[in-house]
Amino acid sequence: MSVDRRTFLQGLGAGALGALAGFTPALAAEHALPVFDKANRDAFWRAVRAQYPLLDDPVYLNTGGLGPVSRPVLETMEAVTRQLQEHSETGHNLFEPARETMARFIGALPEEVCFVRNATEGNSIIASGLALAAGDEVIFETHAHPGGSFPWLNQAKLRGVTVRVFEPDATSAEGNLARIRALVTPRTKAIQVSHITCTTGLVFPVTAIAEFARARGIWFHVDGAQAAGMIPLDLPALGCDSYAFSGHKWLGGPHETGVLYLRRDRLEAVAPTGIGAYSGELPQLPGEIKYFGAASRHEYGTRNAALIAGLAAAVRWQEQIGRDRIAAHGRELATQLADELGRIDGITVLTPRSDELRASITTIRHARADAGKLFGYLLGKHRLRCRPVTEQDLRAVRISTHVFTSYAEAGRVIAALRAAARDL
Repeated sequence: MSVDRRTFLQGLGAGALGALAGFTPALAAEHALPVFDKANRDAFWRAVRAQYPLLDDPVYLNTGGLGPVSRPVLETMEAVTRQLQEHSETGHNLFEPARETMARFIGALPEEVCFVRNATEGNSIIASGLALAAGDEVIFETHAHPGGSFPWLNQAKLRGVTVRVFEPDATSAEGNLARIRALVTPRTKAIQVSHITCTTGLVFPVTAIAEFARARGIWFHVDGAQAAGMIPLDLPALGCDSYAFSGHKWLGGPHETGVLYLRRDRLEAVAPTGIGAYSGELPQLPGEIKYFGAASRHEYGTRNAALIAGLAAAVRWQEQIGRDRIAAHGRELATQLADELGRIDGITVLTPRSDELRASITTIRHARADAGKLFGYLLGKHRLRCRPVTEQDLRAVRISTHVFTSYAEAGRVIAALRAAARDL
């Protein structure tokens, strides 16, 4: 695409279609929250919950799989979709304001933000774009989500890359670094970890791993699908080369949204493997493509701008609630669950108990019931929608506690698992 076309599309707000440029942020002001008061915290969280169209039955405890959108996000998507259709326009001019919003949210520069469709696509861009050859080695954990492991396994199939995996250490951050260190050889080219695992909610020491990898010239990529929106992020401070996350989990963004953070000084190390219009400049054919000097070179083709506007609205909604407050609320509920469930005979808490290794996920195992049976019992008997964890033969159930989860609902989970220990 030529510079003139890109500039025109991004600058539509200055012309006859100016109506498209200013309506997105305004909707959030219609959803004000009360001032947070520790003495009356329930009132604050009830007000937050009221902004979700999510049904009360069953109680939703699977944000780690799919996070519901709030009314501000849903209304933004609907308004943008309608107005774009009224003008029959793409809304490409909405991408850059959304990019600035997202960059602020993750502590990055706008040119380090690439809008992808999910964490899987971000992981795939890195795995396929790095200059890996047969015999080069990649390290990741056995608890990686398929969206994190498959991109590398595909490179093993296509290019002969060697995959080496380690079992997460549930007792020690240093233990996880030691397990990575033990696998590194002169052929190691990349390390990837889940910031927070999708299985047990273990939080990896990503800053320490980044320091280790950088000292050895090894690319360090983080699958942040379970972290973005659960805990505050400052990606440059983490020190990773790249970081991918979905918008549709803890961030509460629309389905088929995500972000790839690609550090500015590492941009040229990742070759674009899927490109088209909006990836670079080519005034006329024949000629040579000149990639744009930003992570957005990995964006291409006509996209659904309403989804990107909705993702930016999700960021603003979380900022309105308070990012530290979100993390503390989810963690407090998870702590309550882990403490109480750990006292039930026949129930084992698989999530690490160390403060540095856990956040807002609680994964438990029943001594006499497999994942499917326990999941079905909790849903059918107690109307609790959790998530079975069958990966790595864990035979467990995962409970996600987020902004719309109440203290009373956490109590329902505890009561239900007491009953499960008796009934199953």
